Amino acid sequence: MAVQKSRRTRSTRGMRRSHDRLSNPTLSIDSETGEIHRRHHITPNGYYRGRQVIVVKDSANHTEDQE
Repeated sequence: MAVQKSRRTRSTRGMRRSHDRLSNPTLSIDSETGEIHRRHHITPNGYYRGRQVIVVKDSANHTEDQE
C-alpha cells in the first residue's frame, strides 16, 4: 500500500481542488425566436439554429382535442 512521504499542505490541497468546482451551463439565444437555451440543444419550441426541427404539440390544445 502506498504511503505518502510528507503531509500535503492546505495550500496544495486547495490548489488541487480549485478545478473541481461545477460550472454553469453555457446558454445561447436562438436567432429566430429569441429563446434562451443550452448550447447544441433545441429550444422548448423545437428550434435549432434558427430552423424548426421538431413540431411541438401544445399540451393545452392537445387535451381539448381529446374531449
